[in-house]
Amino acid sequence: MPLLYVALAVVLLLVLMIPLKMNGFIALLLTSLFVGFLVGMPLDKIWDTIGAGLGGQLSGTALIVGLGAMLGTVMADAGAAQKIANSLVDKMGIKRVQLAILIASFVLGITMFYEVAFVLLIPLVFVIVRQTKLNLLWVALPMSIGLSTCHSFLPPHPGPAAVVGVFHADMGLTLLYGLIIAIPVAAFIALTWPRLPFVKKINPIIPDGLITNKTFKEEEMPSFGSSIFVALIPVVLMALDAISTIFLPEGNGFRHVMDFIGESNMALLIALLISMWLLGPRIGRPLKDVMQSCSNAVKPMAMIILVIGAGGAFKQVLVDGGIADYIKDITAGWHMSPIILAWIIAALLRIALGSATVAVMTAAGVVLPIAQSSGISMELMTLAVTCGSIAFSHVTDPGFWMFKEYLNLSVGEAIKIRTTYTTALSILGLIGVLILNMFIG
Repeated sequence: MPLLYVALAVVLLLVLMIPLKMNGFIALLLTSLFVGFLVGMPLDKIWDTIGAGLGGQLSGTALIVGLGAMLGTVMADAGAAQKIANSLVDKMGIKRVQLAILIASFVLGITMFYEVAFVLLIPLVFVIVRQTKLNLLWVALPMSIGLSTCHSFLPPHPGPAAVVGVFHADMGLTLLYGLIIAIPVAAFIALTWPRLPFVKKINPIIPDGLITNKTFKEEEMPSFGSSIFVALIPVVLMALDAISTIFLPEGNGFRHVMDFIGESNMALLIALLISMWLLGPRIGRPLKDVMQSCSNAVKPMAMIILVIGAGGAFKQVLVDGGIADYIKDITAGWHMSPIILAWIIAALLRIALGSATVAVMTAAGVVLPIAQSSGISMELMTLAVTCGSIAFSHVTDPGFWMFKEYLNLSVGEAIKIRTTYTTALSILGLIGVLILNMFIG
C-alpha cells in the first residue's frame, strides 16, 4: 500500500503541473499534503514535516545557490565568463565544446556538490550557447551528466562517503574504482544523449535574468588567467579540504583550517569576495555597482529556491510516512547477488524518496550483513549502492527541479531527458561494478 501512495502522489503532481500548468512550488506543497493525509500522519504534524523538509533542503542549498549565482553573475557582468567561454571554444573548437564542458564538469564535480558545480558552470554554458547559437541542451547536458556521475558515484561526496563508512571500505580505493567506471560511462552518456532524436527536438531558451545580455569586446574582458583563477578558487579550496580529510588525522591543524575555508559555502564566499576585488572594476568602480550585480543574480533565483525547497518537503513527507522502512522490510528476504541486491534496493528507494543520500544509507544498512559474509570487495559494494542511487531521477528528486528550472524545461521534457540519462548512468554503472568484480572480487 505505501508504494501505491507514492504512485498516486506522483500522478497527482504530474497532473497538477502538466495539464493544469500549476506552479511547481504550489504543486509540490499540495502533493506533500496529499501524501501526509494518505499515510495517516497526524494533521498537526504534516506542516511540521513539510517545514522540516523544506528547511533541511534549503539549509544545504539556499546559500550554495545564492552565492553561486552571485559569483556567476559577477563573472558574467565583468566579462570573465565570456572570456573563459571564448578561450574554450577557440582552443578546442565548437565541434569539441561538449568535451570541453564535460572535462570542466569532472574537474569541478569530483570535489563539489552537484548543486555547487551546476550553479558555477551554468553561466559559462549560457555564454557559450549565446556566443555559438548552439542548442542549450547540446552544451548543458554533458555538464549535468558529468556532475551527476561525480555526485552519485564518487567520494568525498556525502552519499558515497557515508556508505564507505558503513561498509568500512577504503576511501581511496573506492574513489579509484569509481573513476575507472565513472569516466567512460559519463563520457559515453554525455556524448550520446544530446544526439538522441527525442532530445534534439527540444530547444529551450535561456531563462530571463540568469545571464548578462552584453557582448564584450576583447579589450573589455579580463585576462583568461584572472578569469579562470576566480572560477577555480572554490574548486581548489574544496579539493584541499577533501584531500586533507582523507590523508590527515582529525587533530591536524591544517585539516582543521581546511574544514572551515574548504566548506562549500565558505569557499564560494571567498571566491565571491575575491571576484569583487579582482573583477569588480570592470563592472564599475563603485562597490554599489558590484552589489547591484549580486542583487540582480538573486532575483531570478527566488522561485528556483522555493521549488527546490518544496521538493525537499515532498521527500521528507515520504520519509516520515514510513516509505523507506516499508521498502527495507519487503526486500529483506530477497536472495540474489549482493551487488545486484544493493543496486535494486538503492534504486527503489531513489524512485520513492528522491533523495540519493537517503537511498544509499538505507540500502547500505539492508545489504551490510550480506556484504560482510559474501567476500565481495567492500569498495565495489559501496559503488553498487551509489550507482543505484542515481537511477530514475524524477519529480521526487530536488535535483530534478534544479535541472528543470535552470534549463527552462517543462516537467515532461525534464522527465524525458533527466530521468532517462540518470537511469542509463545507473545501469551502466552497475555493469561496470559487475565487470570489476570479475577481476577484483
